[in-house]
Amino acid sequence: MRAGLWLAVAFAGIAGAALVLAAEFLAWVLVLVYVGAIVVLLLFATMLTKAPTDPSEDLDRARWPGAAVAGGVGLALAAAVTGAFGWSKADLDANGAGDAAAMGEAVFSEWVLPFEVLSLLLLAALVGAVAVSTRSR
Repeated sequence: MRAGLWLAVAFAGIAGAALVLAAEFLAWVLVLVYVGAIVVLLLFATMLTKAPTDPSEDLDRARWPGAAVAGGVGLALAAAVTGAFGWSKADLDANGAGDAAAMGEAVFSEWVLPFEVLSLLLLAALVGAVAVSTRSR
């Protein structure tokens, strides 16, 4: 359950990055589709499996090692990106950032197969969760 909720936070962060890149339409689509639908689908699938969701002492551990590793990786990534690109600015209007027509053209021409495969994968996960939850023991 926690992983699903943190996935919503990660998707919201990606939507924030899209806002920074002047792609407001993409940011709202990410919030509505991913945070509003996909994460809810995953949480319902998790709840349907009847898995134990209570806190468990053998699974709860100290969080500071993970936070230290995440902070170190974040600093290394920030150093690598600023070292490679510096503080140069990109001309976002020149390459059509945030243009809904260009984005739709790309999704339905280049990315249509991965889009459909992902939808089938999510459908299979939901059907599997329902099958596991209704199985008599």
